[in-house]
Amino acid sequence: MLQSTIDWVPVARKSEIPMLGARVVHGATAGPIALFRTSDDEVFAVLDRCPHKGGPLSQGIVAGHAVTCPLHAWTIGLEDGRAHAPDEGCARRYSVRCEGDEVFLARAELALA
Repeated sequence: MLQSTIDWVPVARKSEIPMLGARVVHGATAGPIALFRTSDDEVFAVLDRCPHKGGPLSQGIVAGHAVTCPLHAWTIGLEDGRAHAPDEGCARRYSVRCEGDEVFLARAELALA
């Protein structure tokens, strides 16, 4: 059982997210969320929309703790959602908690428009 004042919602299993890939989950007010699994087995969540022109980040290439948008090659940091220089912008980032194979997102963040 999760011990926290944050209300966590189960959204996926880590094993369902390909290593160096993504899985899209729905249910957030702002739109689809891309869950990314890095080569060091960490899971990150960002709004599945590049801050540049709205490209689907879930279809991008993951390297380290970043994803490259498939439309115009902007690189977005998965830890903070920020575009890497020289580009500027930020993708909404969501708090993630993993417990065993289960991946959780914070319910309050899912309600943000």
